[in-house]
Amino acid sequence: MNAPTASPESVGMSSARLGRLEDHLKRNYIDSGRFPCTQTIVYRRGKLVHSAVQGMADVERKTPAKDDTIFRIYSMTKPITSVAFMMLVEEGRVAIDEPVHKYIPEWKNLGVYVGGIPTLGTKPSAVPQFLTRPVARPMQIVDLLRHTSGLTYGFQNRSSVDAAYRQLKIGEIEKAGTMQSMIDGLSKMPLEFSPGDAWNYSVSTDVLGYLVEKISGMPFAQFLKERIFDPLGMKDTSFHVASAKADRLAACYSADGKGGKVLQDDPKTSSFLSAPSFISGGGGLTGTAADYLTFCRALIHGGDIGGVRLLGPKTLQLMTSNHLPGGKYLPEMSRSLFAEAAYNGIGFGLGFSVTIDPALTLIAGSAGEYSWGGAATTSFWIDPVEELIAIFMTQVLPSGAYPIRRELRTLVYSAITESNV
Repeated sequence: MNAPTASPESVGMSSARLGRLEDHLKRNYIDSGRFPCTQTIVYRRGKLVHSAVQGMADVERKTPAKDDTIFRIYSMTKPITSVAFMMLVEEGRVAIDEPVHKYIPEWKNLGVYVGGIPTLGTKPSAVPQFLTRPVARPMQIVDLLRHTSGLTYGFQNRSSVDAAYRQLKIGEIEKAGTMQSMIDGLSKMPLEFSPGDAWNYSVSTDVLGYLVEKISGMPFAQFLKERIFDPLGMKDTSFHVASAKADRLAACYSADGKGGKVLQDDPKTSSFLSAPSFISGGGGLTGTAADYLTFCRALIHGGDIGGVRLLGPKTLQLMTSNHLPGGKYLPEMSRSLFAEAAYNGIGFGLGFSVTIDPALTLIAGSAGEYSWGGAATTSFWIDPVEELIAIFMTQVLPSGAYPIRRELRTLVYSAITESNV
């Protein structure tokens, strides 16, 4: 659904100050060779007021980035999966305080890691041996939505449990397995901690995708297409890029640690050009900035856009509240070596990080702002107070290589000339 456009000045923003955003990106990231390209979108008070593309979608082939360039959005898949799951909650088919083992019985007796080293040998079917203790309480679905489940990611490289995930290739988007093999593999793994005791970035949202499929009786990818993408007109968002659109897929790069980049995924040979065996609700989608804006517009307008309602406003209010136990902030509870948000004053809701105290973040913003990002440095945030959406796209791994997200917030908020507060 195309967003209506207007001048920045008509919605209380400055064209000149938004121009500083693009100047900053060009000077510090494009011209310096840090990023291949950038795409920025700013939407305020119901109008698209800034949309700009710079650089090359494919540096090696000198292919310019365009408005319809397709990006790997990685963990920006997570809010979409979380919304899909909450659609089933609204239908009364599942509740977020239910134990996960109600739907995955083989997880009923998962224990918490105490000791042991994953020595799998060379046999893929081998299982690591760990010492465990019982959980303080069963894992609930809310733990999956807020990453307090005790699950992890293999790429965290922090613990023996992470190492076992890597050896069994659990949750690896581009490499191995299926949703079912992920669930089977996790049934053999201990938890990092008892559910609710800590926050750890993990395959939790991939498990939510599995539950959407199990509870709805519809393949997860089909559910997203029929219930979210098609109704909203998100025609370029999918778990792989169709052959007719392959020339629009951007190259992906890795930061080289020296202020430059190296090719990580060639768009002509990328695994994203074919349908994956593992449909990752945590990080598998590709799409355009325009499509993601449509999704965000549905959220900022209370779950409805153009007569298509995904969720009710009270459900969104629940999702964008801080659900960390005791009202704690993310850094207080996090055991993760990697996350898409790590500021003080930030909590976590049901699929998004949530700003609780803007002063503690040391960045301009609003209480109630919610956001997330992807591994290739894509990001978005929604500020209901200022009626603001900002979306940023590029393709550079890892997302923490540069302080771009902090810079984007500063530059976008400094362009507001009329605050709603």
